[in-house]
Amino acid sequence: MTTDHDAVLAAADALVAAFAGDRTEDYFGAFSADASFVFHTADRRLDSTEEYRALWRTWREEDGFRVLACASEDRRVQLFGDTAVFTHAVTTLVATHAGEETVRERETIVFHRGGDAGGWRAVHEHLSPDSAAATA
Repeated sequence: MTTDHDAVLAAADALVAAFAGDRTEDYFGAFSADASFVFHTADRRLDSTEEYRALWRTWREEDGFRVLACASEDRRVQLFGDTAVFTHAVTTLVATHAGEETVRERETIVFHRGGDAGGWRAVHEHLSPDSAAATA
């Protein structure tokens, strides 16, 4: 029997794997339509998955943005009934027209259990630079 903890980790693993593999449909499919996003690289909060998807398309078209790899470390799941908070450190290799770059960040993803199947869907993502990695 899978525990809620394991199910949240599996949902997080699927989301990170889709991101790492640059599989945008799978990646965006891990989020609820009304999910919100706070990124240190964006000038505003994004209030839906479609708004984030539009920003992603801009990155692709203007910058040639692609995800080449992503590793997740220092993972933690906190359960609060039908809500779970997943935190981790991510190291991402991205490519743009300017070349390849390794980015180290900290991320919080809030999951909510719902729907007929009772699966865990991401409803919020917050990404910040990993200042400790920058000084290491």
